[in-house]
Amino acid sequence: MPHDMEPRLLRAFVAVADELHFTRAAARLYVAQQALSRDIRRLEQRVGGELFARTTRQVTLTAEGTRLLPYARAVLAAHDELAAACVREERPLLVDVGASVGVPSQVLTAAREAAPEQELIARYLSGLTGAAGEIVAGRLDVSFGRVAGLDPAVRARLDHQPVRYEPMAVLLPEDHRLAELREVPCGQLAGETLYAAAGNPMTAEWTDLAERLFEGRGIRVAEPFPEIEGDEEFIRVIRKRGWSVLASVEFIDVPGMVLRPLVDPVPLSPVAMVWRKGLRHPGLDALRAAASGLAASRGWLERPGGAGWLPPGDAALMGTD
Repeated sequence: MPHDMEPRLLRAFVAVADELHFTRAAARLYVAQQALSRDIRRLEQRVGGELFARTTRQVTLTAEGTRLLPYARAVLAAHDELAAACVREERPLLVDVGASVGVPSQVLTAAREAAPEQELIARYLSGLTGAAGEIVAGRLDVSFGRVAGLDPAVRARLDHQPVRYEPMAVLLPEDHRLAELREVPCGQLAGETLYAAAGNPMTAEWTDLAERLFEGRGIRVAEPFPEIEGDEEFIRVIRKRGWSVLASVEFIDVPGMVLRPLVDPVPLSPVAMVWRKGLRHPGLDALRAAASGLAASRGWLERPGGAGWLPPGDAALMGTD
């Protein structure tokens, strides 16, 4: 095998190995399927054997492909770390906070106050699933959200730091039967339909969290709907459709609606800060320090009553299991 293996060919190989589907792998890499197939053939020529067994119905790794895969991942991880280390530290850091309120926004504000010399540029993407792809592609540096909801292959290319177990809430129209309650027991939502961003591929980790919470409780997720961009558009759509919304306890104000914490049990949204493996930047250091300071001073990583509802496995990925 030649020593000057091109990272592009390895990325093509790993993408197909993860997806086991050429069309999905091409979409993930933002390339034409024909170009992806050409890169796989070039890599197979250099390796001296087939990496995939392909039929009209499925794609599977050959024995040679299975043997090569961990080495390809290691080379790409090292390549990404090298690229990150070569980036000038003076460049601005692009930080996705999702919305103008909530945990990410508070961490960003605290980091800016502690390190005013750093240029931390806010971005407002709608979910960690979409943001993680941007981080891996190098178009974004940092985001926040539920890492357990990410594809394992994507998660393997990221580092993360637990920030908060954020209690969840429900956003209700003012005339809703539960609106007068100070707290809403989860059992009281049986028979209700809640909007949880179904239909928005950028926020798949949030929809998955909602489905896990609703399972066995008689709560339905509202039908899939296209991505809603921006606070004003969100407010317009939610009010027009009359939806109740699964939310966190820190949420934007929506005229004509009330936010109520959920209890019995208290469902938790595990929020972590996420960045590309190998990234070195003083702005990232400032963000990590701000997140640690806020979590410690405000008890963000303490679970209510020592418990609170979480899907199995989420606490382990937050490092608190």
